[in-house]
Formats: sequence, structure tokens, C-alpha cells
Amino acid sequence: MKQIGLEGVQASVCSRWDAQSNKGLSLDGDVIIGGLFNVYHLPSFTEQDFTKKPYYEPCTGLNSVTLKLMYAMAFAVEEINRNNSLLQGVKLGYRMLDSCGRYPWALQSALSLIGGDAHSCNSTASTPQSTSAPLIIGPGFSSAGVILSRILGPLSVPLISYSATCPCLSDRHKFPNFFRTIPSDIYQARAIARLVFHFKWTWIGAVIANDDYGHSALQVFQEEIQGKRICLEFIETVRWETIMDDVKKTAITIQASTARVILIFCWYIGVIPLFLELTEKNVTDRQFLASEAWSTRDALLQNLAISKVASGVVGVAIRSSPIPGFEHYLRSLNPYNHPNDVFVRELWEKEFGGTESLKEVQSVFTDVSQLRWTYNVYLAVYAAAHALHSLLSCPNRDSPTNNSSTCSSAKHIKPRELLQQLNKLNISTPHGEMFYFQGADIPAKFDIVNWQKTPEGSLKLVLVGYVDEFNVHLNESVIQWNTGSSEVPVSVCSKSCPPGTRMANRKGEPVCCFDCIPCGEGEISNITGSLHCKSCPSEFWSNTERTVCIRRQMDFLSFNETLGITLTTVAVSGVIVTTAVFVVFLYYRQTPMVRANNSELSFLLLLSLKLCFLCSLVFIGRPSVWSCRFQQAAFGISFVLCVSCLLVKTMVVLAAFRSARPGAAALMKWFGPGLQRGSVCLFTSVQIIICIIWLSLSPPVPQPDLDVPGLKVSLKCAMASVVGFSLVLGYIGLLACTCLLLAFLARKLPDNFNEAKLITFSMLIFCAVWVAFVPAYVSSPGKYVVAVEIFAILASSYGLLFCIFAPKCFIILLRPEKNTKKHLMGR
Repeated sequence: MKQIGLEGVQASVCSRWDAQSNKGLSLDGDVIIGGLFNVYHLPSFTEQDFTKKPYYEPCTGLNSVTLKLMYAMAFAVEEINRNNSLLQGVKLGYRMLDSCGRYPWALQSALSLIGGDAHSCNSTASTPQSTSAPLIIGPGFSSAGVILSRILGPLSVPLISYSATCPCLSDRHKFPNFFRTIPSDIYQARAIARLVFHFKWTWIGAVIANDDYGHSALQVFQEEIQGKRICLEFIETVRWETIMDDVKKTAITIQASTARVILIFCWYIGVIPLFLELTEKNVTDRQFLASEAWSTRDALLQNLAISKVASGVVGVAIRSSPIPGFEHYLRSLNPYNHPNDVFVRELWEKEFGGTESLKEVQSVFTDVSQLRWTYNVYLAVYAAAHALHSLLSCPNRDSPTNNSSTCSSAKHIKPRELLQQLNKLNISTPHGEMFYFQGADIPAKFDIVNWQKTPEGSLKLVLVGYVDEFNVHLNESVIQWNTGSSEVPVSVCSKSCPPGTRMANRKGEPVCCFDCIPCGEGEISNITGSLHCKSCPSEFWSNTERTVCIRRQMDFLSFNETLGITLTTVAVSGVIVTTAVFVVFLYYRQTPMVRANNSELSFLLLLSLKLCFLCSLVFIGRPSVWSCRFQQAAFGISFVLCVSCLLVKTMVVLAAFRSARPGAAALMKWFGPGLQRGSVCLFTSVQIIICIIWLSLSPPVPQPDLDVPGLKVSLKCAMASVVGFSLVLGYIGLLACTCLLLAFLARKLPDNFNEAKLITFSMLIFCAVWVAFVPAYVSSPGKYVVAVEIFAILASSYGLLFCIFAPKCFIILLRPEKNTKKHLMGR
């Protein structure tokens, strides 16, 4: 395969582009660095001719902004030459050429810079140009950077671009000789994403250019917002071939959208017609986010026709930094001091007709308030100078006997060695800022700018913050939004769910569109926009607003509440009534009614009933370790004592009537007073033994019932052993059933006053109460479990008291004529 040399490539380029002369600036020196700039630009568009393709029109318009870049390079070189600590003894020179933004001219200029001008294309540069440059600062466009890096890569010629932002150029395998002093587009997309995070915008629209710039920036932006519940309502693409139709369609979409924040990754020549279309439709309530490509464009800021729509724009911009002395340098330029400078002469003709001075003139060329690309050129020159300084800094550099492989001669700089020095560059800029290359890139830093209205109605650029790699620093108080106020606009599909609720996605809609569902009981969300509700720990419960877990309140049956007071009153009343009956029986103890009904057992029965009434009071109040043990023991023993008395009474009645039969006289010997007392003690002792074993092995303990939902949690005596409690109740039930059976058998005995009938009726009530108690006890919530047990105790106690003693008291007090032995023994 035939190899084409450098001269062959250069000749081929020149043969096709002879029509335009390459204008440039040059300065002699020991080491010459090259510069590529787009000083002359294509004719400007007007609002009516956006569909026109001017790519092949003559390059005639002088671009004052880009011309300033060229003089920034010249200023930096002269400043370095005056610096005694940098490149000592070596004078730095430059050769700068205009590529006019065209790829073939950029290639021809680059080849001319690194290979000399043996085959220059009608060169009219003002100084001899035979010296080659080992390094080029430029080009300004990414596409030109790709072309030049591929061609110059085999020669290891370093390229340091000041404005090429394509992420593709970060690939060190494909472009090992490329560097830049401007961040990649990846970082500006990430910076805009961080702005969106910062202002909590979750529902936005996007407008992009239909090229690598627009698509790659949008892709990075979407990667950054992925998983953060930020959605794009729409994505509109603007194509240069159909720009007016696309702009009209995009304006309609923006007008119909609910998103209040619109992100635009597009060149400024696409933003102008879009803003004009939105102005015509009076769409003035949108907040625009600007990419670096148009965030600082004077053509937009000074256009009064779009100021109503564009007011409040917030965007990222290439960082700006002052260059001390540069303004004085620019204002000192004039065609008299620089007679061979074609650029100064043309600038004078454009601005003043060639007769004025720049000292008092305010123009784009002399404005140094926003030095962005200009500062990047300044940095690139210093990066080149420091790399050269490191390469040339060795002892006896100019000695003819110096054979050190690490030293280079100023007259014979090898691009490959300079490339190595750039790769390990780590310096401090004249402003004290650390500067180094991370591969092709530098650490990403952006300014955040805001478009604000001036009294004249135009827009001005205001610096409101900056992005330092991963952090956003903002002075929000100075931002003027599209509404004209300092209040951050809201752009959401659904408003953030307040604390106490959670987000629930709507079926078939983006994740940014959701409903707010209140948290359930026992759950909270204490932040805005919570995805889930958190369950409170078991000892805590959610407050009414479901925003915080508060400690659950211990709830128990107390003496202070209505239910407690009622039960206490009923229990005390029972004690009083029982005491009154006891007094009546004691006073009339010698009467037949009292004596005929086994007065000793009757008094013992009244005492046990009084204990039953009193034991109910133990269940009221805050449960403690000892109260939990005592209440169940008191309940079980009291009722067994009561039922035992009734059982023995019934047995005595049966024995008494059976003894009247022939051959049964000896039966009463077994039911004398001593045996009656012994039987009661025996029956009660069994219950006492059960309670002792139960309370020794597994006693009830006070424990909150955390399984029951609610802020108030019942503090109750938890049955550690259900078996023990069942035995206590079962033994009472056994005695009661036995008593009921015996009383039922004695109900028809021939007495006017048969106590067995009363015992039968009382035991029916007793058994009915306790049979109903079991399901009610199991199903009752919280403290009502205790209330159910107290109610059962009181109901059964009152049943026994009234059924057995009320008829007797009625006869004793109101029918004394029936309180005779004759009447009681009557049939």
C-alpha cells in the first residue's frame, strides 16, 4: 500500500482550496507553538433565512469574539516571555492561522504549522514561516479536532483545544495526542442534571439538536436522572434541514405540556427561532435550562423580541476567569503600532473607519467581563509553556557535549517528548489554581448563569453560582426566575407527597405521576416524597398525622375512669349489702329461720361472698407483679370457699331428709358441724394448692398487649400458663356443677322453706354467668378483658347473695310471723 507523506497530503489539500488565503499572526522565538482559530466566520443568519445552507458561502465576516482568542494567545506568550521563572533563556514564539471554521482549511493550516510552508496555499502571513511548531493550540470545533487528531496522531503532535467538547475525544486509544482546556459535554449534562436535582424539578421537557451534540448530551442526562424519579414529558428534535417546521412543532408541544421547565441542548441558531415562535404564541410561563452552547450568546441576550420568553433562563457556561492586564493589552492595539496586523486593520475599519482608539470604546472585542473560551486559550498556552519548561529543564542543555536522553534542544523539540510531558502535567496557574490533565480532559468546572432583565428591557448575564465537578454552589437569592420573582418555579407531574403519606404509581403512567396514599395505622413517613411507609417499633405507634412514632400509652382499668368507678361502686355496694345481711343474721341468729339453715355455714357463706366482692377491686388499677398474682389467687380461693359452703349446705339438707327414713339415722353422724367445717376446708385447700403450684411455676405477669393495634396498648396480667388458669376455673366449675346437681335432687323435699330450691336457682345463675364469661373473656379487647372478669365476679356474687339470702331476709324483716318452727316445718 502506498504511503502518502505529509507534503503529499498538504499539496492535495492546497490544490482544492486555493481560493482563500490563510491570514495569520506570528512571532519569532526559540520555540514556536501553533494556533488554529476561526477568526472569519460564515455570514450571520437572519430570522427569515434559517432554511438556507450557508456552508459553502465565502468566509468574510470578522468574528470579534474569536479574534479576541487569538490575541489572548499572543498576550499569554508575551507574558510568559517576561516571566523569569518559566522557560529561562528560551523565547517562546507563535504562529496563528485562521481556519474559518472549515475542515479542509483547518487541515491545511495544521499541516502548514507542523511542517513549514513549502506548499502553502497563497500564504500572506506577515513573517517568514519556515519554522515548524511541535504543538498546536486548537482547533475550536470537535469535528475538526477528530480529523486533525487522527491525521497528526501518528506524528505525536499534541493538540490542545480550547472549545472542542465532544465526549468522543476523551478516548485515549483513538486520540492519544488530544488535550483540551474545556470540559467534555458529558460533564455539562451532568451539571444540568445536578441543577435539576437541586431545584427538585421532576417533570421536564427536552429540546435537542439532531446531531451528536444533542443526542449524546441527552443520553448522559437521562443516565444521570435514571432511578431518581425524574421524567421527561417530551423530547423534541430540531433538524437543520427542516428547522422552521421543527421549531413550530416544538413550540406547540411546549405550549400544550404541563412541564414548566424545558431543557434545551441545541445551538443558538436553533434557539432564536424557537423563542420567536414561543413569543408569537405568548408562551411566557416556562423556565428554560440552557446548555453551554447558547447560555452566554450575545445574539440571544440582546434580542429584544425574545426577552419576554427568555427572561429567567438558567444555564451552565464555560467557566469565566479574569486575566490581569489583558484588557489594557486589547485597548492598546491599533494599526499604527501593528502595521502588518491584518486583523487589527480590519477591526478598525469595521469599528471606526480607521481613525479612532480602543481606549474608551465598549465593544464585544474589549469586553473582558466574561472571559470563557478566552481563558481556555490562556490556560492552553500556559500548559504548553510548562510542558516545554519541563522538557527543556536539564543542566547544560545547550552544551554541544550534552548527550542526555532526557534533554531536548530548544531548536529540536520532539513532539513525542512534549506529548509525554503534557500527560504528566500538574501545575499551578497564574491565579493559584491547580491544573492538570485527566487523560484528555481537565477537572470539570462550570459557571451557572442567569438571564435577568435590565431597565432597558434587554437581558443581561448574571453569574449565580458554579459547579465544581460533583458539587453545586448557588447563590439562590440573586436568581431571577421567569416569573420575575426569587421563588423557585415548580415543575412536577404530581406534587410531592407530604409526610404521613407515600407515593403510589399510577398504572400506565411515568413514575413521576403518582397518587399520595396515607400511611396505615402504626406506619409513618417523616419525609416529603416518601416511597414507603415505615412500621413503628412494637412499643411505639403512629401519631394522628402518621409522621412520627410516639410511645404507646399504657391503658388499664383504673379507678379514675367511668367504667372503673362504676365497677368499684357496684363491688363496694355488694360488700355493704353482704355486711348488712350478715348483721341481720347475726341479730336474728336465735330465730328458726337462721338456725334452720345452718347458721354457721350461712355466716361463712356471707364472709366468702364479701371476699368475692372485695377481690374484684384487686383487678382495678395498674397491674403489677404482685397484684397479678394476688388477684387470681383471691378470685379462685374466694369462689371456691363460697361454692364449697353451698355444696356442703346442699349435702347437709339431703342428709337431713334422708336420715328421717328408717335405717338412715346414722347418716347424720357423718354431717355434723365438725365434718361440715372440714369439708369446706378440704374443698378450699385443693384450690389453694392449685394456686400455689400455678403461681410458683408460671405466674401471671404484667405485660402490654402489643399485638393489638392502636396508640393505647392494654397493660394486663398475661397468663404465662393457660393450664393453671384453666385448672382454677375448672375446679370452681366442678364444685358448682356438683352443687347444682345435688341441689336439683333436693328441690322437692317437703319443707315450706326448702333452701335447696334457692341453692338450685342461685347455682343456675352462677353457672350461666361463668359459661357466658369464657367466650366474652376471649373476645374482649384490651382492658375490657379485665372488666368482663370483674363483671362475672360481681354478677355471680350478687346472684348468690340475692337468691339465697333475699327470701330469708324478707321473712325475717317483713314477715316475722312466718319465722317460726311450725311454719318452716309445714308441708
